[in-house]
Amino acid sequence: MTAKTRFAPSPTGYLHVGGARTALFSWLHARRHGSKFVLRIEDTDRERSTQESVNAILEGMTWLGLEYDEGPFYQTHRFDRYDEIIEQLLKENKAYHCYCTKEELEALREEQMANKQKPRYNAKCRDSSEVRDGVEPVIRFRNPLEGEVVVEDIIRGNVVFKNSELDDLIIARSDGTPTYNLTVVVDDLDMGIDVVIRGDDHLNNSPRQINILKALNATPPKYAHVPMILGDDGKRLSKRHGAVGVMQYRDDGFLPEALLNYLVRLGWSYGDQEIFSLDEMIELFKVEDVNKSASTFNTEKLLWINQEYIKNSSAAHLARHLSFHLSKEEIDPSNDGPDILEVITIHQDRAKTLVELAQSLHYFYKDFDNFDEKAAKKNFKAAALAPLEGLIEKLTELDDWRADPIHQVIIDVSEALELKMGKVAQPLRVAITGGAVSPSIDITAQLIGKERVLQRLAKAVAFVNATA
Repeated sequence: MTAKTRFAPSPTGYLHVGGARTALFSWLHARRHGSKFVLRIEDTDRERSTQESVNAILEGMTWLGLEYDEGPFYQTHRFDRYDEIIEQLLKENKAYHCYCTKEELEALREEQMANKQKPRYNAKCRDSSEVRDGVEPVIRFRNPLEGEVVVEDIIRGNVVFKNSELDDLIIARSDGTPTYNLTVVVDDLDMGIDVVIRGDDHLNNSPRQINILKALNATPPKYAHVPMILGDDGKRLSKRHGAVGVMQYRDDGFLPEALLNYLVRLGWSYGDQEIFSLDEMIELFKVEDVNKSASTFNTEKLLWINQEYIKNSSAAHLARHLSFHLSKEEIDPSNDGPDILEVITIHQDRAKTLVELAQSLHYFYKDFDNFDEKAAKKNFKAAALAPLEGLIEKLTELDDWRADPIHQVIIDVSEALELKMGKVAQPLRVAITGGAVSPSIDITAQLIGKERVLQRLAKAVAFVNATA
């Protein structure tokens, strides 16, 4: 099966979730069939297209790991080719100049709507050779008047449109620039695209594009129109639902592979399996198995998947992605403190996002000025003084600074004072981390280091003496 695909975003904003899913589906289809994946930037809308948006798209694709085999191609670099095709269509009488003004077209539209008719161009200039002075004409495609267009849709099956319902669309504006429906056809033709995977908002464009391809004596590609993504209120996903650019998910602490895993499950499934490696996605994903109905975006489900990836990823992999978030927290593991891989290993079961993970690592690399108020009030009463002082004495004498010997010290102090371990371990935890929550206190103390542990215990003793 030929399976060359493309992702063709317009650079008028960030790479959003819907676009990322379309890119993923296209990438997976090409990879599954050993074909090529093309990136094309559809930047002919000069007023809205920006270099900033182009950069955001490229950055998003790179972060997600969706490598493209060809491109990026820019439509603004291909105007000569579009002009060539437009001239060919004019020469073969498959397109014509239209001199209708905007005012005339608007009046036509208002009349049709008043008569409860579908607004469409009335083909006034289709068979007219009249040139109107002072009017820069557009160029329209001469759509067939009879017959049907069949869109062979991999997801929906055949979708039939009557040519009588399609008007003569504009393929070149009055300033000579080509329109979307012309450029996309020429690009897909020239780039040898076999399968066009895109949002179902493009379904109504497909019969028009197929007719242009047929006018060029070309074979149309297969199409797969992917249903939209909805917010939890049943409306199309938008900013009010928290729909943001892909890189915002990076900023919020999501792993790229977790986001990809979530996106592939938006409209596709394989039994009851929830977690998929990239290799499994490539092996198992089939466009024809994508649901016809819309999918609902669920942030809680995405968080769950992200947490699963954080739990099961190697510390080295997490460290690469965590470095971005550590820098935001002004934490530099290479400067002073324990091996970041060891710290990640004892924390990765506890965080839903990399932001949470980064924020939980402060006490390993930075001293703190204050203890958590609630934790200190509960654990730094006068009764905590003896355990804290006993820990200082025993830990000062400890030469083998590892988790097991530290754990034994906690046991010894507890037994000597005839206290439950929690009455010793919890004041120790608050003293050396500043709060009431941490991984196992013995390994935590090991990684913080003897010098810092003793300094913080002394600070805790001073706090108890001052407040108890």
